[in-house]
Amino acid sequence: MRVRQSWHLLAGAALAIAMSPNLLSKPAFSRTWPERWGDGSRTKLPVLPQPYKGALGPTVEQSGPRQFPAVPAAPADAPNILLVLLDDVGFGAASAFGGPVPTPSLERLANRGLRYTNFHVTGLCSPTRAALLTGRNHHSVGTGRVVDMPIGYPGYTGVISKSAASVAEVLRQNGYNTAMFGKHHNTPRSQATQAGPFDTWPTGLGFEYFYGFIGGDDDQFTPTLYRGTSRVKTPTAPDYILDADLADDAINWVHNQKGAAPDKPFFIYLAPGTTHAPHQAPRAWIDRFRGQFDSGWDVVRENTFARQKAMGIVPANAALTPRPTDIADWSSLTADQRRLYARMMEVFAGTLAHEDYQIGRVIAELERMGQFDNTLIMFISGDNGPSAEGGLSGTTNEMGKLGNNVPETERYMLSVIDELGGPGHHNNYPAGWAWATSTPFPWVKQIASHLGATTNGMVASWPKEIQARGQIRSQFHHVVDIMPTILQAANIDVPAEVNGVPQQAVDGISMAYSFEAKPSDQSRRHTQYFEMFGNRAIYHDGWWAGTTPKRPPWSMDNPGGNPATSYRWELYDLRSDFTQSRNLAQAQPTKLKELQALWSSEAEKHSVFPLMDSVAAATFGLGGEARKKWTYWGPVGMPEGAGPSLRSGSFTITAEVDLSKRREGVILSAGASFGGWSFYLKNGQIVAYSAFSQQPGHKYRVAGPAPTGTQATIKFDFDYDGGGPGKGGLLRISADGREVARGRVEHTTIIPQNSEEFNVGYDSGSRVSPDYTDEFPLGDAVRRVDVELR
Repeated sequence: MRVRQSWHLLAGAALAIAMSPNLLSKPAFSRTWPERWGDGSRTKLPVLPQPYKGALGPTVEQSGPRQFPAVPAAPADAPNILLVLLDDVGFGAASAFGGPVPTPSLERLANRGLRYTNFHVTGLCSPTRAALLTGRNHHSVGTGRVVDMPIGYPGYTGVISKSAASVAEVLRQNGYNTAMFGKHHNTPRSQATQAGPFDTWPTGLGFEYFYGFIGGDDDQFTPTLYRGTSRVKTPTAPDYILDADLADDAINWVHNQKGAAPDKPFFIYLAPGTTHAPHQAPRAWIDRFRGQFDSGWDVVRENTFARQKAMGIVPANAALTPRPTDIADWSSLTADQRRLYARMMEVFAGTLAHEDYQIGRVIAELERMGQFDNTLIMFISGDNGPSAEGGLSGTTNEMGKLGNNVPETERYMLSVIDELGGPGHHNNYPAGWAWATSTPFPWVKQIASHLGATTNGMVASWPKEIQARGQIRSQFHHVVDIMPTILQAANIDVPAEVNGVPQQAVDGISMAYSFEAKPSDQSRRHTQYFEMFGNRAIYHDGWWAGTTPKRPPWSMDNPGGNPATSYRWELYDLRSDFTQSRNLAQAQPTKLKELQALWSSEAEKHSVFPLMDSVAAATFGLGGEARKKWTYWGPVGMPEGAGPSLRSGSFTITAEVDLSKRREGVILSAGASFGGWSFYLKNGQIVAYSAFSQQPGHKYRVAGPAPTGTQATIKFDFDYDGGGPGKGGLLRISADGREVARGRVEHTTIIPQNSEEFNVGYDSGSRVSPDYTDEFPLGDAVRRVDVELR
């Protein structure tokens, strides 16, 4: 027994030596990383071809040598770049950072590269993505909040300026091929139509190829997809899943790119968006985790923390922060609640594990093709902390609960427990699981004043240059540092001018020094501000000052008070308190004031003002709010929020239909089965169908006889009750001037479904009505549709 104990002690010591950031020696590297890079010849983009300097005569014999315009080539031996960004994954979710969800692809990458445990994002998706692509702080590029909620000030327009060219644009004009796959949440809703402008679409931001979705999230089974700027028909294969489709498309793109230009480097931005609600995955992947979370979020958080310490992810002296008072002790829940909530975490785990597998397929293909060694992979495990937006009890309809106040009883959720993760629900787990997967930090997504929202694990791998294996890097860095790092790795200048537009300063610094630095070397980033919905913080040389949140992230209530003066502040010394466990605000008021002044200075510099902490008061950036009339001359499709708003108001829809071409199909639809409207012809009837949510008691159907002739004018009048958003009203149907049906619709939606569409002539995405299963097109039988908001 004594021998066995000694062996375990020796094994533990060996693990500590292997993983400790303070005990690893500096590895050998094949290049050094200077403070500046590039040769200075491409600070102005595009690179213009040299004018012809020879003589031109009447004939070829009388002319000088032939000369063709030179195509800019990437610097010699420039690496391929693969940038991966996950969505709503907390620091303590993935096994690569001690979490309970196995992510073998990310682990394998980390074991062959570097784990960054002090890497930071903005606390919300659109802002992080804007900062990632541009190397500038999110307010500096107009993205102080999600692009769906602009407020019309410089830091909050939702539009990335041309003075902040993206890393894709810079690489493209320096000889790279560029492609993006997955979620793009940096195009305002008002611009996400076939009318454009397309400047903020991926193809307008430097990506030569794009395949994915525009918006905050998408359905894994019936996604709304674009290739370039063209809408792709909703996939219908019975085993279709979006993550596998994105991986397939990325692999196919690489095959074509390397087949055509084997020596030309590529830049791929792979942003699946999957672990944002809805949590959906193949059933077999979800069932792998059955029973694994029955112990509850308190135990899972404690176990995660223990693993993080053993792995060296958190310091040995770190303290685990306590559970927020609003989140229940797992042992206090009923048996039914524990069964339901554990299943919701199983669904999330299956979703993340399946996502990791699909990304691993892309990386494995790069290995098979011999491209892996000279590919710099930067894998960011989350654009913000985990989402508590499902509320304290979780939800089966993310936007229904958060935006439309859809009631969900425990009885209903238990009745569909075995369907969660499938196409019939847009589920998100309870806030307790978000807290557990933010281990060891306090708070979660949105709350940018605390590390649980802003700290995400990051892995860097580049076998040709990063010869360290499995080491940890604890230097403080921020998502704005990714662009400079990529450019330095490629030996490409940060341009001063792009396409005739002078460029604003890049806020990030290169992290490349950390590729060869000793693990204990000091960070070169000294200061970084944070702000999101009034929650704000400042980091400076190991110190952190931030506000105490006034609104929990599962609520859209107005927190009240002056956002500039009504927040209390907290103070932490992160050098000795990695997890924000000891508030020093009262003990060190002078230091707190110093950091508050620094925050104000940074806020003024980066267009953070004016502060606005009310989410409910923000518009959803639909554009043309004063517009009342629309006319459509045939089938069209656009994001639901960009079309006429059929939410919380009266409207009239008048359709001219050629029944000689087709007598069944959708005239107009908006939204999805989780919330929306559909107006269609079926089985000799005109039907108006409203879904307040996917729940059976939230469906309203009004129908009357369809015209028997070959031409018809069909009219739908909805008279809203008023009295606030989300109320009901009376729906009347007329055919050729004669009323044929009327009925009550008791509830309507307030906020549109993410990534769902407004359609004329068909129903894309998740079908609003169960009366049809495909897009049910009426097509060109729809001659004209007029929509008037009243």
